[in-house]
Amino acid sequence: MQSKTMGLLDIENPGVNTKLESFLTQLAGLHKHLCPRQVLGVRMGMYAAELFPIELPQSAKRLLTFVESDGCFADGIGVATGCSMGHRTMHLVDYGKVAATFVDTRVGQALRCSPSPDVRLRASAFVPGAVNRWQAQLEAYQRMPSEELFLLREVTITFDIAALIGKPGKRTNCSVCGEEVINQREVVRNGQPICRGCAGESYWNLKK
Repeated sequence: MQSKTMGLLDIENPGVNTKLESFLTQLAGLHKHLCPRQVLGVRMGMYAAELFPIELPQSAKRLLTFVESDGCFADGIGVATGCSMGHRTMHLVDYGKVAATFVDTRVGQALRCSPSPDVRLRASAFVPGAVNRWQAQLEAYQRMPSEELFLLREVTITFDIAALIGKPGKRTNCSVCGEEVINQREVVRNGQPICRGCAGESYWNLKK
């Protein structure tokens, strides 16, 4: 693990813009270090700000982000976009990929962003004097042009975004277990609301 001090030294160079430097400093405060995946998350979030007519980091909830892995990469996107699980503007789709799909909920446009397949090789060529590949990635990801760093594709979401968002503040109680269900996540069977766990979609079982 790299130290926080080392990470901050890495971002203090003329090739890094001040906004990126500010985001990376925030991120280093959260994680006590910087790593290439964190930088990719921040850069990806900043790229979204270039692609959508939305001021980021957002204070409203117009941009919705699906991250395909958790951890420091997702935190990097959160710092740059203002999206978070707490605001219900970030959702984890755990594919184990350093990738994200950004959705403009006002117009329905969706763009999926992932690192270029040969990005590690490009990073090594971009910083030929780096002491190792990890350091090359950490430095190159901060300075490479977005078009070289990322693969961008326009996509369509396979489910109803409005249903995913639901209606904040709406709640009911499961007719089986009695627990409260919020954000319209219940299912209805025979006219009765049932939580997804009682409907057979539970991720846990009672220990015997």
